[in-house]
Amino acid sequence: MRGGRVASPTTMAKIKIPPVLRPSVGGEREVSADGENVGEILRGLAESHPATADQLFSADGELNRYVNVYLNDEDVRVLDGLDTAVADSDTVVILPAMAGG
Repeated sequence: MRGGRVASPTTMAKIKIPPVLRPSVGGEREVSADGENVGEILRGLAESHPATADQLFSADGELNRYVNVYLNDEDVRVLDGLDTAVADSDTVVILPAMAGG
């Protein structure tokens, strides 16, 4: 339970896709995926669009350190990470970290 809401087993959340990942999802700006938590949602995205898997996850299955994921404007790393519960009305945003000088 998060924010007074309980995620259902068949949650369909929206995922906002950053420009760098859009070629991997057929150019879509937004896709949907099933899952009870952020990890399941992102793994669902990776299963539907295999080219995103290496961009999102490290070899050990954890979120890559240069990928920031937000659930309704909150960084999931300060919530429950990939175990953060997701409800139908939630939006997951993927933001690759930017480097520069």
